Order: sequence, then C-alpha cells, then structure tokens
Amino acid sequence: MQPELIEVVRFLKEVPPFNVLPEAELNATAAVIEIRYFRNNTEVLKYGEDIDHLFLLRSGAVEVYRRNGELYNRLESGGMIGQLGLLINKKVKFPVKTIEDSLFYCLPSEHFFHLCDEYEAFADFVEVDDSIRLHNAVAVSAQHNDFTSVKASTLLYKDPVILSENTPVQNIAQAMTEAMSTYALLENESDNQITGMITEHDLCSQIVAQGLSGDTPARMIMQTSLYALDHHSYLHEVMMTMLHRGVHHVPIMKNKKPLGVIEMTDLIRHESQSSLLLIHRVLQAELSSLAELSKEVRNCFTRMVNEDANSHMIGNAMSVIGKSFKQRLLQLAEETLGEPPIKYCFLALGSMARDEQLLVTDQDNALILDDTYDPVLHEEYFRSLAKFVSDGLAACGYPYCSGEIMATNPLWRKTKRGWQEAFAEWIEKPDPQHLLNCSIFFDLEGVWGEEAWAKELNQFILDKAQASRRFLACLSGNAIKRTPPLGFFKNFVMEKDGKHNNSINLKRRGTAPIVDLVRVHALAVGSDARNTFERLEDIIAAGILPEGKGKDLRDAMEFISMVRIRHQARDVELGIDVDNNIEPESLSDFDRRSLKDAFLVLSNAQNFIKYRYASNVVNAPQIK
Repeated sequence: MQPELIEVVRFLKEVPPFNVLPEAELNATAAVIEIRYFRNNTEVLKYGEDIDHLFLLRSGAVEVYRRNGELYNRLESGGMIGQLGLLINKKVKFPVKTIEDSLFYCLPSEHFFHLCDEYEAFADFVEVDDSIRLHNAVAVSAQHNDFTSVKASTLLYKDPVILSENTPVQNIAQAMTEAMSTYALLENESDNQITGMITEHDLCSQIVAQGLSGDTPARMIMQTSLYALDHHSYLHEVMMTMLHRGVHHVPIMKNKKPLGVIEMTDLIRHESQSSLLLIHRVLQAELSSLAELSKEVRNCFTRMVNEDANSHMIGNAMSVIGKSFKQRLLQLAEETLGEPPIKYCFLALGSMARDEQLLVTDQDNALILDDTYDPVLHEEYFRSLAKFVSDGLAACGYPYCSGEIMATNPLWRKTKRGWQEAFAEWIEKPDPQHLLNCSIFFDLEGVWGEEAWAKELNQFILDKAQASRRFLACLSGNAIKRTPPLGFFKNFVMEKDGKHNNSINLKRRGTAPIVDLVRVHALAVGSDARNTFERLEDIIAAGILPEGKGKDLRDAMEFISMVRIRHQARDVELGIDVDNNIEPESLSDFDRRSLKDAFLVLSNAQNFIKYRYASNVVNAPQIK
C-alpha cells in the first residue's frame, strides 16, 4: 500500500463512523478518497448546489450555517459534512465556509451509499442529525425498561363510578356493587366538578358503624381531600402518593376530568418495594432511628439505577424520600415543642420541590407563617422548630445549606403577606440579587402544615411574573450565565479548580442551565408545573419554541441527567465521595458523542432565549 493511503487509513480508524469498518473496507475506502484543499474564508459548499461527495475534514476548521445564514456548528479535524444532502436529494442542506486553511478527504457518493448499505452502525451514525441521534441515545437507555414507561392511565381498566354528591348512600352502595367497584367519585350537580369520594371503608365506618340512615346524602360522609394525579404520571408516582398520603385510591385526571381511579390492588405487580418500604419506615421512625434509615437512601438510589429507571422516576423517588424525612421531623418537632401557636406551612425548595433531587444535595427550605404572627409571642417557637428540623436533616445526610437558604435563617421565615411582598419586589425590581433569589425560591412546594398556602404563593408568583415582560427578559439573561462546557470547536471544556481538575460538572454546566431556561419559558406561558419535564410539556403545547426544539431539550435533559445519575451510582458502589463531576475519558465513545449533542442542544436553546425575551425589555439592569 502506498504511504499516503496508509496515512488515510490510520486517520479513518480514529474517526466515527469509519472506525467501525473492518480493515479491508478501510483500505478500499482509502483507495477511492479524493483530497481537496481550500484556503481560509472559502466557500466549500453552497446551499442548494449539487453534491456528490461526503466531506471529511482532515485538518483546519470550518463553519456550518443554516440556510438563513445563522451559524449552526463549527467543526475541526474529524468533522463530517454533506451527509444530509447526499441522503435527501443530493443537494447541499447546510452551507460550509472555511475559517482556516483546510484539507478534506472526499468520499464519492457511490462508495458512501455502499457503506450505508453494508454497515448498519455506519448508516445509523450518518442518517440522523445531532438532535435525532440524541433522541435515539435517550431511547437506547430506556428501551429495556418497561417499568419506567408505564403510565398511570394504562392501569385504568374501566370507567369511573361518578354520582351526584346529593345521592343517598344506599344508592351509592348499590351502584358500587353493580360496577364491582370499591369507590364512587362524587360531583357537584351545578358544574359537574369532582368534589369528593366514598369508598367501601367509608360506608362501613361512617354508615354501618354509626348507624346512619341509608338516605344520608353522600356529601355528608364523603372524603373531600382527593390526591389526584395527571394522566401523564407514572405508576411509581401513584404508589408514592398512596403511601405518602395514606390512601388506597388515586383518581387519574385529564383536563380536570377523571379518567378513572387506581386502587392499591392494581399496583401490586408494579410495586417498587425498596423505595416504598423506605418511605413507610421513615414516616414511622423515632428520632433516634432516622439517621440510620438515611443510610438506605443510597442503596435505594443505586437499585433504581441498576433497574434502568429513568431520571424523572429517580428524581421523583429521591424527592419523596427527602420530603418524608422533613415531614417526620416536623411531626416529631411538634410532639416535642407542643402545638404550634399559629398556622404555618413548611416549604421545600429547589430540586426537591421539582421532584428532581439526586444524592448530592443540601437542605433548602423556608417557612410561611400566618399573618397573625407576632415576633414577641411566636418567634421562639418557630426558631426552635426550624432548628429541630434542620439539625435532624443534617444528621440524616442532608447537609446544611452553605448559602443559609433554610428556615433557621430569620430572612426565610415570613408571613403570607411578607412572602408576597418579597416576591413582588423581586419581580418589579429585578437586580442581580433579586434574580438570584428568584432562581432559588421560584421552585417551592408545601410539605407540611397549610400546604394550600404554597399553591396560593405559586399562583401569585406566576401571575406577577407572566405579566412582567421586563422581568422575564432579566430572568432570561440570568438563565444563560452558566453555559454548557463546549469550546469553539465543540470540544469539552474542563473544570480547572484543583479537586475536580479536568472534569465537567454536569449539574452546574448541564442540568442547572436547562432548569433555568425552562423556568423562564414556563413562566412566560403560564405553566403551573414545577418539574422540568412537565414544564417542557406545557411549553411544547404552547408552541413558543421552534418545531422540534422542545423535544430536543427534553432529550438533552434526560441524557445529561442519566449520565450524572449513573456517575453518582458508580461513586456509591466504589465507596467514594459522590459528586457531579464526570471525566469525559471515563465515558464510552457513544456517551461522549451523545453528551456533546446534548450540550449543543442546550447551547442553541440559550441562544434562542437570549433573543426571544430581549426585545421585551426596556432599561433592564445589566446582568453580570
């Protein structure tokens, strides 16, 4: 073989997808390759012109553009261009211009199609663009896991029993018997909205045991606190709700209408014993045993990872476990300190409120106090309660927040009116500190006490934020401060901070920027969802993103999250400190390539949000 062909083969062996080809095919490919040279600032491919070669960049650098002139990508040695044009109609889809003197290996279209026909791995690589390849990468990680793909609605085998809340209980019992149902949903006759539920247990305990008449209206004994879930919820979330709320029936809703009710018996074959049993034990534990139970959280986490649960399910399970520790500590605190002097609501913030918590987390929380709060009369009780819970969480593996975002900090113990005034000021005066506060406190959930107050506060925030285009513009500027770790040529940019030198922090540079920009879009479209994936569903439905970009962002979030999750599980199994820093060389070629695809999606999403909201702001403060 001629020396120049040996060099071509050596190069092809290092470049996907040619590196999957056998030796003989590499030699045959090298023999038909043409070499072309282009000077700096030269058009290599023009939009719409005929193309009959695949271009493989041997040296130099190029920029790839969309047809409207927008920069799409930059490529260096090993970059491939022209494949989509060859596959679609042999017309250039993306114009290309050199930004350095560049040398190309050009493969004739006939041989390109031969490789696609003969080698599936080669075809899989070239027949999709970055976003489709990322979607496929996410699908590969979940395709063997039926448990993660089972939605609550799939267990609804029959129509729900729905009757008027004024129906006599004897008629309710007859309807339930005829439908072979253990429950009946009750609705208001004026607007057909579900107002409650009656179960077999209610009939026994309320009617039979107390000797009430069969003519008693159902509304007199019905349960009014219904813990319903959306039809997009997973079975795992249904199970968590049942155990967490102490109920055996969970209505499944779509557009505020019940599709049906899932009962405990429906879930037996889908139970996730490890997480459910742990939550049950936490909610029953005494203070002295809570810290011991916390050691099982990591085992639960690694089991779910090894069972191929997706990031949404793992985040939900870890968040519910974390909330359970808070709830049990609050229950024990009230037993120790006595009945609270006024009503209050304990808030979970951040990833726990979004159901996205993993292993590396601290305790972000706050208190809403009744407007009758009097510091002289009540301060000592709530200071003691906050300290009891915070110290207990620290003992259970949830470290104190280094930024003092805890209810132990008097700043974050406010009355209902005080919180509204604080959020109003942050939104109306979006300076850097107020924007930082928003990024922390805009994701909140009530986990104990007057939980409805948290919902009211969320709605207040949503109404104020959605009405202020200036605020959204400032928040969008804040959301793009943390950029993905890609360099000029889309290579990884590593951390240089000593302990985590030559690594990438997948939270700080990956999932957190996605959470931030999705939050802006969610506020803009009026979404009341907290979970990032659920917010994306609302954003996609609102149609504010370019076609397909919402799904790309969802795939990017899932893939980065799963790389981060698997990394943490591996740290647990190795018995080392768990962190968010991944070393790219520890990943497979497939994961490295897919991670770059995910970061590129994030980069494009940040570019989009930068311009979408910028035109709506007047005299906005400069975000540094």
